[in-house]
Amino acid sequence: MKVINLGEHSSILNSIAAQLRDSEIQKDRAKFRNNLTRIGSIFGYEISKALSHSEISVKTPLGEARLDVPTDRIVVATILRAGLPLHQGVLSCFDNADSAFVAASRAYGKDQDIEVFSSYCAVQPLEGKTLILADTMLATGSSLLDAIRFLKEKGGEPAGLHLVCPFASAKAVENLQNNLSGEVTLWVASIDPELNFKYYIVPGLGDAGDLCFGEKI
Repeated sequence: MKVINLGEHSSILNSIAAQLRDSEIQKDRAKFRNNLTRIGSIFGYEISKALSHSEISVKTPLGEARLDVPTDRIVVATILRAGLPLHQGVLSCFDNADSAFVAASRAYGKDQDIEVFSSYCAVQPLEGKTLILADTMLATGSSLLDAIRFLKEKGGEPAGLHLVCPFASAKAVENLQNNLSGEVTLWVASIDPELNFKYYIVPGLGDAGDLCFGEKI
């Protein structure tokens, strides 16, 4: 698995990431969602550079222009619910992409062990297509791995897999590296060093789903 950390380079992405982390700015729920959408579009743009391209000809009012454009068939997937604004940002970059959705939840067992449950999957056939799976937080990696298995079980094996996880923990990245093979690229904005006892990323940004849509009961 290849890991690309866009946050290692100075760009506007880091300014958006700073706003997403800021506990005061987070109080504006609409701005938080909008920032996730903005950061998703940046990742979509960067991923587009890594796709297959071919040259096309376009007639203009004054002549003809030739351009290289991506040719991959794209499916953009996300894990409900925190990934929805991020998914929208990635999707905005790919006009003809399909969308897939997985519902996953985690439960705490003895000694705070985590069990992940995937209960819903809506996906198109994935064979020969490039799958982009977007989820805001990558804490342990268990939910993402479960979602990948669920999507492949229902849709088949994609030709390529891009994982968009702006905020990741070092433990989760290691988990993915140990469990994924083939043409897989993980795109992040930061890799944070720690998880707390509830498996939240530290410093992270908190619960992205609650910050987007309100606290659950």
